Amino acid sequence: MSAKNLPLTGIRVIDYSHFLAGPFMGRCLAALGAEVIKVERPREGDAGRAHGYFKDGQSGYFLQQNMGKQGLCIDLRDKRGLELMLKLADTADVFIENYRPGALNRLGLGYEALSARNPRLVYCSVSAYGHTGPYADRPGFGLIAEAMSGAMAQLGNPGEVPPLLRMPLADMYTGIHGVAAINAALLGRTSSGRGQHIDLALYDCMVSMHDYAVQRYFLSGGTDLPKQTGSTQPDSTVYGVFPAKDGNLVIAAQVDDAWRRLALLIGGEALARDERFIRPASRNAHYAEAAELVRTWTLSQPSRDACLAALEEAGVPAAPVQTIDEVVKDPQIRARGMLVEQTHPVLGKVTLPNLPFRFSDCDTTVRTPAPLLGQDNQRIAAALGYTAAEIAAMAVDGVLYSEPERGPER
Repeated sequence: MSAKNLPLTGIRVIDYSHFLAGPFMGRCLAALGAEVIKVERPREGDAGRAHGYFKDGQSGYFLQQNMGKQGLCIDLRDKRGLELMLKLADTADVFIENYRPGALNRLGLGYEALSARNPRLVYCSVSAYGHTGPYADRPGFGLIAEAMSGAMAQLGNPGEVPPLLRMPLADMYTGIHGVAAINAALLGRTSSGRGQHIDLALYDCMVSMHDYAVQRYFLSGGTDLPKQTGSTQPDSTVYGVFPAKDGNLVIAAQVDDAWRRLALLIGGEALARDERFIRPASRNAHYAEAAELVRTWTLSQPSRDACLAALEEAGVPAAPVQTIDEVVKDPQIRARGMLVEQTHPVLGKVTLPNLPFRFSDCDTTVRTPAPLLGQDNQRIAAALGYTAAEIAAMAVDGVLYSEPERGPER
């Protein structure tokens, strides 16, 4: 399938963000065909470059979230650097930033300033709490939003300190909301002729993710709070994690038909007819007993694979709790192209997780690795009208900064 006909071809994006939510947003837009220019500060660059896993001085964290972008590294404290950034913003369709609200206003790079110069600009801000409200000035990371949202309070065993989510839900969920909102704003611009400011908060996005906790609270008159329930879900029996002799597996038999099939497998007709478990409400009322029956069965089988084979044969949805080495070897992941190989100028061949976009007429797999710091300085500045002498002077003065090129360490 061709990389041609990508839906955002012709759209220019400035990604002036760091760490995760903003860079992920830019990565997605690049995969969809946009020209994404990653703007970074001299020497340190995006703070994500200092985040592991490291190999030969390169951050895998940065490589994953910045693939397919061009690299521009400028010192905005120098008026020449700021002027270059403003010229670039004049040519852009989208501007992404994730600084604390108001920080870019002081540089003259806030929405009002850039929109006055380029009314068609779609400007997307990401912050911990948003640009309004009593917490707007507070700093934050994804972990803060995950804790504040009520999501973490539901995790773990009763009475224990909640575990970390270990997957950056707040950042990634906010990032993909940004992709959707930016595309909607670009579509709306075709009729209005104007861009607009998108104000995304990690906290808002996490709260919006609740599937039942918030409505449950209000529908119960504020008396019913989701609690820590460990590896099972008492409101959706049987839906949880169960141990086998050589690993763990999940079973999703919370609907009547699936429960009946599971009951026939693990307890025969007598269990399938047991009134305690016939309907969802009765199963939930006896969830601990149901979970113990399932746990006893899984531990009685020769292995995790034996459990899964029997469950598949019975038509009960189930899956292994896989480790990462099992995931990357999974033939389904391979068949879906969920791993992308790129050739990096320092690391050589690198393998990273792909995005899940699948289009019928184009291939969104990004083959270009994340840029070295300032990798495209000269070309971008020249395209904006700067002469070779002006570019050279800015490089000498450190206004344009480039990471020294080097090969893999031996």
